[in-house]
Amino acid sequence: MSRITDLLGTETGYYLDHKCKTIDKSLLHLPEKNVIDNVWKDSDRSIPTLRSLQTIFGHGRLANTGYVSILPVDQGIEHTAGASFAPNPLYFDPENIVKLAIEGECNCVATTFGVLGSVARKYAHKIPFMVKINHNELLTYPTSYQQVMFGTIREAWNLGAVAVGATVYFGSEDSRRQLVEVAEAFEYAHELGMATVLWCYLRNSAFKKDGTDYHSSADVTAQANHIGVTIKADIVKQKLPTNNGGFKAIGFGKTDERMYSKLTTEHPIDLCRYQVANGYMGRVGLINSGGESHGQSDFHDAVVTAVVNKRAGGIGLISGRKAFQKPMKEGVDLLHLIQDVYLDESITIA
Repeated sequence: MSRITDLLGTETGYYLDHKCKTIDKSLLHLPEKNVIDNVWKDSDRSIPTLRSLQTIFGHGRLANTGYVSILPVDQGIEHTAGASFAPNPLYFDPENIVKLAIEGECNCVATTFGVLGSVARKYAHKIPFMVKINHNELLTYPTSYQQVMFGTIREAWNLGAVAVGATVYFGSEDSRRQLVEVAEAFEYAHELGMATVLWCYLRNSAFKKDGTDYHSSADVTAQANHIGVTIKADIVKQKLPTNNGGFKAIGFGKTDERMYSKLTTEHPIDLCRYQVANGYMGRVGLINSGGESHGQSDFHDAVVTAVVNKRAGGIGLISGRKAFQKPMKEGVDLLHLIQDVYLDESITIA
């Protein structure tokens, strides 16, 4: 705990002593070691899918805690390989991505067909694989927000994956096609016994208004989560909320004033709690993204995100750039620091 509080510094009380008075924690399905029995056994998920979920929850340093620490590396496609790996060219080699996840004692590694396919026979039995099945490649000009499939569910299954991940760009002109494609892909993944994870991201230039970016607004991101669990994501990935009131500011959608006066406050833990609630009150676990690397502040920022996610009722972090854009030893240290937050029993649900 001392390292965590050292990194939080003067913010320690703000994050660790906060009491949530919006959505009570007693209403949530909270992370715990028997998550498969207590949350998933009565669902329509196939027996092999339950086994795949348990494989993820039962692996790594957070094994059987109900929490997950995932290493995601799809930035080579999403952000260009050069921009992503220039800070550490080691990771142009796919094997080092998998090695980082193993050394970091993650629950699983989430990356592309190409990365996992290139080393599948060597590593598929050593760490759970999650294949990211669609991407928005960055060579299309001008830039568009169209996630397209880069392979098939059968291909992911053949290379040994226990899970597939996909993105829907909610709010984009192409979002409804993405919804249909991903829903069909998730259905087939469940038939084959794989778990499903949805990146519930927002993309629309109109979501920036009067100098404020509402792509990570609590009300809008939470609704994206709610749609994501409706198409049977087993876990949803979302950015940590940075503000609220996106629906009202942009002037679309439907709202109830109690969304802002009763169900949320301005505190980041309460905003994240609203995201958790929109995942069927935590039945579908929320993982928050680690975000881009900012250099010296990465360890502080990672602790803050982990504390907010855990105290809100989330199930973990999926953090990539903060880890792989550093020397491997430092990347492993950062992943372990994130895990320390979830292993620390004194950091409780707010």
